[in-house]
Amino acid sequence: MDTELDTDGAGGSRQPRTFSDWLMPAVIFAFSAVVVYFALQLDTAPAIVIGEAMQPRSFPIFLMGLIALLNALLVYQLVNGSRMPHPRQTPQTWITMLLMIVFYGLTTYVDMFVGLIVVIFVMSLAWGERRYWLAALVAVVTPATVFFLFDLVLKIRFPRGVLTELYYG
Repeated sequence: MDTELDTDGAGGSRQPRTFSDWLMPAVIFAFSAVVVYFALQLDTAPAIVIGEAMQPRSFPIFLMGLIALLNALLVYQLVNGSRMPHPRQTPQTWITMLLMIVFYGLTTYVDMFVGLIVVIFVMSLAWGERRYWLAALVAVVTPATVFFLFDLVLKIRFPRGVLTELYYG
């Protein structure tokens, strides 16, 4: 069957589709359907609360519709013979994934801002920044800016942790 094969892009030999080619589009469609189902379970907000704004459940439904549309484009490309290359992941990618786990641990057990400082500093170095002072400056200034913007301007308090406990007292 011609739709089950794709070319190497140069008019050469055809290769059969693999299960992994179809797995990710199927997972994306399933995820979108689950999110839409749960969004439809949300009650509609009264007009006095939201005015002319969009209902709270409308945005996730719109977003999942957009993702499903883009996923349909991916399926179309698969059916018509296009196949994305499967490049090897660089060490920076693996370090970044590991840092997300470290961030979760630091945020949960120490402090969110300690997690941000550590992750931003190490990620800067992993992705090529060789000036330690600049990586440290970005790692301290970025979370401090976020903290003071939310705390002083937006009046939103963060969960207690090592650094926030020092600030809040």
